[in-house]
Amino acid sequence: MKIESVTLREIHMPLVHFFETSFGRVYTRRILLVSVQADGVRGWGECVAGEDPFYSSEWIDTAWPTIKHYLAPALLQKEIDSGRDCPDLFARVRGHRMAKATLENALWDAEAQLQQKPLWKLLGGTRREIACGVSIGIQDSVEQLLEKIATEVAAGYRRIKLKVKPGWDLNVLEKVRARWSDIMLSVDANSAYTLDQAEHLRKFDAFNLLMIEQPLWNDEIYLHTRLQKLLRTSICLDESIRQARDADFALEAEACRIINVKVGRVGGFSEAKKVHEVAQRHNVPVWCGGMLESGVGRAHNIALSTLDNFRLPGDVSASKRYWKEDIIEPEVEVSSAGMIAVSDAPGTGYRVREDLVQKITVRDETLRAGKS
Repeated sequence: MKIESVTLREIHMPLVHFFETSFGRVYTRRILLVSVQADGVRGWGECVAGEDPFYSSEWIDTAWPTIKHYLAPALLQKEIDSGRDCPDLFARVRGHRMAKATLENALWDAEAQLQQKPLWKLLGGTRREIACGVSIGIQDSVEQLLEKIATEVAAGYRRIKLKVKPGWDLNVLEKVRARWSDIMLSVDANSAYTLDQAEHLRKFDAFNLLMIEQPLWNDEIYLHTRLQKLLRTSICLDESIRQARDADFALEAEACRIINVKVGRVGGFSEAKKVHEVAQRHNVPVWCGGMLESGVGRAHNIALSTLDNFRLPGDVSASKRYWKEDIIEPEVEVSSAGMIAVSDAPGTGYRVREDLVQKITVRDETLRAGKS
């Protein structure tokens, strides 16, 4: 592929309903999209970095200059065979995995289009449909939370994940389990607890949870090993797994029994596939986490979730759960059985609505080969 240009765009998309985690509450997403023009096709990538450096040290205002000044120039100087070439081209830049993933994933999309092949098949996927769960943020009241769970259960979602933090955990779970004793239920702490709260965390065992996600520090593996020995509930690691080496260490150390794979968090499809393979060797299931993506990132998550070891329902839910109007067509839809069918169309199987993207763009910049 000859990379002709890279365009960065910031778009603003208001959420249908606020989303709150232990980091805070979000009403509108600032989203960085990147499109790559190569050999007559346009591949799209979405940066999952947030509005603030809370989930990770990256945020949208570090990703933009990193792509502009370092990553895009590395591509514009090259002809590349595949999106797989990106990790080596970007290796000089330390960290900035979400920025790297934005460009790499756009190139995988372009490559799939050029080969007239579905992206999921190019990645090595096998599933013709994927199982879907939902992530429900902290609400203003338990009653409001119960209403949202009832809506999602009625919609057919196969796993309900609740955000928790100290003060919004055991009391909430008691009421949820009193109403739904048998739904697949998990919780996500986003590093809201410390090891000296182990006795409190042991009380989560009473609620028959699929997992408790990232209870301790975002950069910690060893202390999760100590905590896992105290819990019957499986720990799932998210923020701690930045690359395949982290996954291998965590599983060797028995720090978790499940891994959440977020393609942006680990730096792109190439590394996400490696994390998947490491977990598969350890016979540990993975699932695809969400980052409040627009349809561009959501389509990439669908493709990734077709790989063999994505054995648990992920956070890849319908567009309408988050957006009044998504930027792709068709929008992502989930069946009444809680499944998303995978398209055989070339690329992601979804068309970016460039007219709508242009309408909601607040800044853009195009970088071309041979120009600074």
